[in-house]
Amino acid sequence: MNSSDADAPPRRPRLRGHLGDSLGADHDLEEVYDSCSGPVYRLALRLCRSSHEAEDLTHDVFLRYRQQGGYDPARGPVLAYLLLMTRSMAINRINQRANRWQLMQRWSEHLFPAAVSTPHESAEAEDLAERVRAALAAIPANQRQVLEMAYYEGLSQSAIGALLELPLGTVKTRARQGLIRLRALLHDSPANP
Repeated sequence: MNSSDADAPPRRPRLRGHLGDSLGADHDLEEVYDSCSGPVYRLALRLCRSSHEAEDLTHDVFLRYRQQGGYDPARGPVLAYLLLMTRSMAINRINQRANRWQLMQRWSEHLFPAAVSTPHESAEAEDLAERVRAALAAIPANQRQVLEMAYYEGLSQSAIGALLELPLGTVKTRARQGLIRLRALLHDSPANP
């Protein structure tokens, strides 16, 4: 062994062929990604049934893995951990997609209960839409943001809190205050007798 070998950092064994072994936090993301991205992508594709969504989900799984700052080998093999994370995140996405679809259906039933057949009904629908837009613009921006994320994006209050880095209680308070303010604005609007 020469002196240049002593100064070089120790070489880590590659993960290939050792996917069942537990990994410590010192393994770099590139190595984990090279070894585990194939199975993670295949599971994401099977669950999401869209190659585009599977690619996004695979990216998000490794991003979350990286953001967590390490992996505890006592939890089991890293591949099993990543596959469990993939499954959990895929189910969340599927549920959010279903919630958004249901929300859009409910909003469309309320805003457009049937095909508008007369000019009078069309004018009323346009007036209602304009009043809702004006009422949303009149409430404070932080309340509007929470309501739009909940109703237009179909996010839960806990998901909104995580995205905005706010406590759940703050999100709930903003949503409630925003809904109360919207109700007052829509109830007091000139079109309402």
